[in-house]
Amino acid sequence: MAEVHQIEWKDFEKVELIVGTILHAEDFPEAKKPAYKLTIDLGPKFGVKKSSAQITNLYSKEDLIGKQVLCVANFPYKQIGPFISEVLTTGLIGENGVVLAVPDKKVPNGLKLL
Repeated sequence: MAEVHQIEWKDFEKVELIVGTILHAEDFPEAKKPAYKLTIDLGPKFGVKKSSAQITNLYSKEDLIGKQVLCVANFPYKQIGPFISEVLTTGLIGENGVVLAVPDKKVPNGLKLL
């Protein structure tokens, strides 16, 4: 079994892992790997942010609208081709692609994962 790197609670508390709702999804043809450009409402503290997500194998653009997702809101912005990704949309790498990390019940945008 692989060794797990331990972190302290204070390290975890630094991560702004926030729930938001996808408002818009569009193709991202300039990306090296198939991806969508997402517009996500992260609530009043963080506002509306952009994210690139390699989730085209399992999700259509239409399926994403209104879906709540967990995002890391305090990473530095990342330039991906001509696009700037402002938050990291989280997911789990499965056999058929990335499965989004989502709350199982609707919650207010901006809530932080504890």
